[in-house]
Amino acid sequence: MKIFLSYLKSKQKDLFIICLFALVFSVVFMLYYLTLEPIVYSALLCLVIGLVFLFFDFYNYYKKHTLLHKLKDSITVSTDALPAPKDLLELDYQNLIATIYEHKAHIQSKADSAISNMIDYYTLWAHQIKTPIAAMHLLLQSEDSEQNLELSTELFKIEQYVEMALQYLRLDSSSTDFIIKMYDLDDIVKQAVRKYAKLFIRKRIGLDLAELNCQVLTDEKWLVFVIEQLLSNALKYTPQGKISIYMDRKKSKTLVIQDTGIGIQPEDLPRVFEKGFTGYNGRTDKKSTGIGLYLCKCILTKLSHTITIESEVGKGTVVKIDLDTIKTTME
Repeated sequence: MKIFLSYLKSKQKDLFIICLFALVFSVVFMLYYLTLEPIVYSALLCLVIGLVFLFFDFYNYYKKHTLLHKLKDSITVSTDALPAPKDLLELDYQNLIATIYEHKAHIQSKADSAISNMIDYYTLWAHQIKTPIAAMHLLLQSEDSEQNLELSTELFKIEQYVEMALQYLRLDSSSTDFIIKMYDLDDIVKQAVRKYAKLFIRKRIGLDLAELNCQVLTDEKWLVFVIEQLLSNALKYTPQGKISIYMDRKKSKTLVIQDTGIGIQPEDLPRVFEKGFTGYNGRTDKKSTGIGLYLCKCILTKLSHTITIESEVGKGTVVKIDLDTIKTTME
């Protein structure tokens, strides 16, 4: 009905002219004192012919509307499927569309090339910066002093930020190297824990690592990165106490990372996974990037895992990673 009303609206000028002509003829017939019968007969004849014409014209209008509606998904690829123009005006409109499409394709090509070059440059930079970082680590290890320990800790943070930047660049790449198979979760978690062992010792934060005894279908490298980010956040916002890592007793294949830190403000909890969101703690700390949890969420979504966070100010934060969803999806 909506299409038919739209069609009538597009033909309102034509219908007005036809009605005007009918009125003129009726007035002329009446002025010549013609009988009513031929007037009614000719009017009915014109009405029938007009309705037949209207039906076929509306059918063509409906077909063109349906075709144009279907083209919404493919018009970004090519304009070749546009219907043949009926008149010069439609041809002009199609030429305008073709010009806009070519201009858009040119701009898109330049933008894609610029983004590709930028990603290549930063990826190269992230790999090259690892060499001087490794050299600085060796230099700092040559002398065991308090200053060198402080510098080593800060250098470790730099290394983590470089790794975060590299993973951020890789995340949306078509060449993301996921290797999905069964892994021992205990081994994956211990890889992340070993990386942060010195930071645990330096900050005097206890670690309660339970036996996980769990096989998960995932990608080892990307899941290790996620756990590292979660441990980094836990260490950053836990001035004292401990960090516990264990399996959820109520839900199978759900890894829990719990800390006794400062917690998250209730109003910040719904937004912690947003890109660039730092929240109250981030604004206070002045060093938060708002990228870590966003990356974790994106990576786990790609792996068909889920992540949830529960927190209470002053009592700590509980992060739960449900690693069972991918198995259900694969089946």
